[in-house]
Amino acid sequence: MAARHVAHFGGAASQPGTGGDDGRPSSGAWQQRVLAVLSSRGRVGEDLAVAYDKDPALTPATALQALLYQGLWALWAHRLAHRWWQAGARFPARLVSQLARALTGIEIHPGATLGRRVFIDHGAGVVIGETAVIGDDVMLYHGVTLGGHGWWADAKGERRHPIIGDRVTIGVGASVLGAVHVGEGCRIGPHALVVDDVPADSVVVAERGRCIITTGVRQSHPRRGELLAPEWLGAKSRRAGEGDEQGDDDHTH
Repeated sequence: MAARHVAHFGGAASQPGTGGDDGRPSSGAWQQRVLAVLSSRGRVGEDLAVAYDKDPALTPATALQALLYQGLWALWAHRLAHRWWQAGARFPARLVSQLARALTGIEIHPGATLGRRVFIDHGAGVVIGETAVIGDDVMLYHGVTLGGHGWWADAKGERRHPIIGDRVTIGVGASVLGAVHVGEGCRIGPHALVVDDVPADSVVVAERGRCIITTGVRQSHPRRGELLAPEWLGAKSRRAGEGDEQGDDDHTH
């Protein structure tokens, strides 16, 4: 995958308009070339290439800003901490994860298992628990929690965090709790709460916010919360029972 991005960077850098008036490479051109070189260097290069691919804020002129992304630094710190955790150096591993949390605002337990090309965008408030397993090409937005149910329900020594399949996207503020499995290719919408298994290639959405006071007047029968449109998350099929739900809403007025 990194090789594909290297070709993309190199191609873009050689396009007309990427050079300055004096014939020297523009800021965008040299940044792309530097990132292209970095992107050919193993796992770190893969991470940079994925960040450039998935973040619309990164353009040829701002490509090197990917090196400042806290989501990437959190992942890099986790790889070291996870290696130490597996080797039995639990205290140093936990120390690294806590330092990374302090610096990035992202908490990844050193026992968690993360696949390749995981990307954490923005990252603030992301929490990934000890027994969580994340597949390849997964994207997490800020505020995501991959956690357990609570001390009263989670036994020590047992898996208590979710397994996230390949190519899953989890939106802002969503929570996936417990030893559940989210199948490959799923999209979990913003602020959704997942406590059950989700089949592959599914879309999970939360209710929209609804207005209970309009222009200063409290609504006596506020419209029931509607689901976010699956199309907003890239789903092509209509929601099952969509017509029935609309009919039920009509009776609330």
